[in-house]
Amino acid sequence: NKVPRFVKDNAGERSKPPPAGVRCFSPSPLSMKQFLDFGSENACERTSFAFLRHEVPVRLANIMKEINLLPDNLLGTPSVRLVQSWYLRSLQDIIEFKDKNAEEEKTTYDFTDAVIKILKRHNDVVPTMAQGLVEYKEAYGTDPIVSQNVQYFLDRFYMSRISIRMLLNQHTLLFAGKVKVNPAHPKQIGSIDPNCRVKDVVMDAYENARGLCDRYYMNSPELQMEEFHDGSPTVVYVPSHLYHMVFELFKNAMRATMEKYGDSTDYPPIRAQIALGSEDLTVKVSDRGGGVPLRKIERLFTYTYSTAPRPTSMEARAAPLAGYGYGLPISRLYARYFQGDLKLYSLEGYGTDAIIYIRALSTESIERLPVYNKSAWKHYKTFHEADDWCVPSKEPKDMTTYRSS
Repeated sequence: NKVPRFVKDNAGERSKPPPAGVRCFSPSPLSMKQFLDFGSENACERTSFAFLRHEVPVRLANIMKEINLLPDNLLGTPSVRLVQSWYLRSLQDIIEFKDKNAEEEKTTYDFTDAVIKILKRHNDVVPTMAQGLVEYKEAYGTDPIVSQNVQYFLDRFYMSRISIRMLLNQHTLLFAGKVKVNPAHPKQIGSIDPNCRVKDVVMDAYENARGLCDRYYMNSPELQMEEFHDGSPTVVYVPSHLYHMVFELFKNAMRATMEKYGDSTDYPPIRAQIALGSEDLTVKVSDRGGGVPLRKIERLFTYTYSTAPRPTSMEARAAPLAGYGYGLPISRLYARYFQGDLKLYSLEGYGTDAIIYIRALSTESIERLPVYNKSAWKHYKTFHEADDWCVPSKEPKDMTTYRSS
């Protein structure tokens, strides 16, 4: 039996919480410093193999148990069933190596090959899961309790995906192929840059977002950049994660600016500010695109909300200027993955400030991982209760009925 007990327990009994005392099946979060040390000059493929063949199944199993707590109608959609089948197949692929000899070169070679196949298999998880939500909404409509549970689940599901891909990418970048140094990024250790120049990543994201904006609107706002540090700020980080976040913020800022000023040929610039302190590296992207009302700020981070028309399944893979509405919530997960954050502050009628927080110290940049336990289980079983704050009335009461005669 290749599916481990901690996946099969209670598989058919969705009402039961997970058993206590499953610490050995909890994920082991790594710090950025540990990733660096692990991938330094003394990097050992056998050590990586020994860690991943235990850790990856644990991370997969934790989120696979949680997905089973979603509503049956959502689990029954073709797209969600497809995603589940990918996860089960990948779990089985990794477990194949559970008892194999790490000293044999063929074993480590086959494992790296399996990891590459898993990464390719899961390339389209985000748009496929998004399509599953669309299928569910079209068939059954929306329900506030389901929406709340889906939001909770997807934050954890996509965070789990980020963490698993981080582990697998590090292994393939370090050990797949004969060239141990990436010629495009010779100073990187796997996907991590020990001296990531934040300004360079921000400029790269701006130029690419600007290219998209020019294609959609035939014009684009300029960028004003400021740095607050002696020398250009650097940080130990994953440049692709930072790029993903800043690219999304530039896309949103450009779209808001272009739609507010319409056919004007004079657009207010977008401002980017980078600051490095003793604890945080901060990137702020500011626009004058009209802002967002307070009641919509948190809604921008929900997976079921987008102000733009939904793309077709083919367009979803091509990074349009706007689409499923997953850009901001997933960008926030990238920020939170290593204990940072992403926040929006808006002045309706003027513009929006979006701020990315990154831990300045690699020892404090530690993975934030979801764990399937009784606390998580209870979240899906909590029924919506009446609010204990009054609900404002749309129509004022007729006070004349309270006059004394």
